[in-house]
Amino acid sequence: MFYDKKGQTLSVWFDDPKKEVVSEEIGDGTIVSKDKRGKVIGFEKLYIELPKRRTPLPVEFSVI
Repeated sequence: MFYDKKGQTLSVWFDDPKKEVVSEEIGDGTIVSKDKRGKVIGFEKLYIELPKRRTPLPVEFSVI
């Protein structure tokens, strides 16, 4: 999981990012990354501003 504070993006990978061959925007500032078989290997959420705290932040995401 990577958070870019300046770009306000949260990227989450379930597999090696180098395997990405296609990205697809699915709406609401969410982009899914897929491998050559079409399997979702990660996602990026745009326009995220994380609160300034050190407690865990719950994240929920579904892929249909």
